[in-house]
Order: sequence, then C-alpha cells, then structure tokens
Amino acid sequence: MSYPAGHREEVKKSVIESARKLFNRHGFENVSLKQIMAGAGLTHGGFYSYFKSKSDLYAAVLGCFFTDPEWKSCWEGVHVDLSSTDVGPQVVRAYLSRQHFEDVENSCPMVALPTDVARSGVSAKRAFETVFKAMVSVLERSLAHNGCRRRTTAQSIAALSIGGMVVARTMVDRKLADELREACTAVALNLGGWDKKGKSRNGKSRNGGSRRTQLARA
Repeated sequence: MSYPAGHREEVKKSVIESARKLFNRHGFENVSLKQIMAGAGLTHGGFYSYFKSKSDLYAAVLGCFFTDPEWKSCWEGVHVDLSSTDVGPQVVRAYLSRQHFEDVENSCPMVALPTDVARSGVSAKRAFETVFKAMVSVLERSLAHNGCRRRTTAQSIAALSIGGMVVARTMVDRKLADELREACTAVALNLGGWDKKGKSRNGKSRNGGSRRTQLARA
C-alpha cells in the first residue's frame, strides 16, 4: 500500500504529540508505548519503525516553540512573536500565564518534565539543554545591556520563569500558586528592565511622583 508524500513525517509528528501530552500528564515512567501509539491512532507494533526506543522518543518530545517552528501552543489567548523586538517580556508572561498553568497536557516540556530529564540519559538531557539555551537566546535579544551580564540576566530570567511555574503547580492552594506566578513575573520583568515602560525618563511614574513616593503615600 502506497502513502502520499509526507505521510511518514505526519505520522511521526502525531506520535510525538501523543507522547508529549501523556508524558506531561503522567510522567515518563508511567506511560507505556501502547498508550502512546493508541493516542496517535496506531498499533503498538509500529513504534519501532519511527523511533529506536522510548528514550529516543522522549528526546524528540523535548521540543518547544523555541526550537520547533511548528510547535503549536494551545494556551488560549497567549501569543509569542519570536520575531518581535520585545519578545522577552512576551515569553515571561506566556510562561507564567494562567493558561500555561492550567493546560498541563500542552505544557512546555521544560516545565512538565525536569525531574524525568534529571533521571534520564544523555540524549534527553542534551535535548532539554538545547531548548533551555534557545530560550536564553530569545530572552537575550530583548535585553539592553551587553556582554556577560546580558547572558547571565537571560539565564536568570529563564530559570525563574521555568522554576516559578514548576513550584506553582505543586501548590494545593490556588491563591498561593497565583501569587507565586505573579511574583515571579514581576521579578523577571524587573530583571529584564521590561517593567519600566510606564515611567518617564527621569524615573517618575506618569501618574505623578516617584515610585518611592507613591509607596510611601500608600
């Protein structure tokens, strides 16, 4: 039976997408190859014609919108324009958004799978590292300062965004989780210098008075 051009690649993508959702929801160890293939509408026996092993598939799952232009985020109402000059604050707000928090199945794998990666082999760790480096590179483009400080700041913002969401998802108290996300967002935007757009060049708020004066009045 012959298939149209591109069929094999489409099938492989469907397997990766099925695995991504299942790994994000249940973890690497708790998902079987049978479940993954069933999620893609395929039989278990066809798995090895696309991947050498479950670990090989796992490395493919560790893609994200930073490294895969066809990665489709399903976070409703959230959009990141990677070609924009202000992509940095977009990434921070997207990562720590309510939509990302609630949509576990469609999480960026750096949020959903870090503990699994830490226990995995070199290929999975390298895949995770590639996505993290890509995120740092995207953040760097929106930072004003140059050199080593710029890279260090971008790494800090990336770690804060990822770690903030990981910790927020461990909270039983939803109010506390939301407060944590908001706090991490505020600090990350401050680190990037992206929270100053509402101020004039002399550092005063457009609403009148310096930030320190407004806090004192409050």
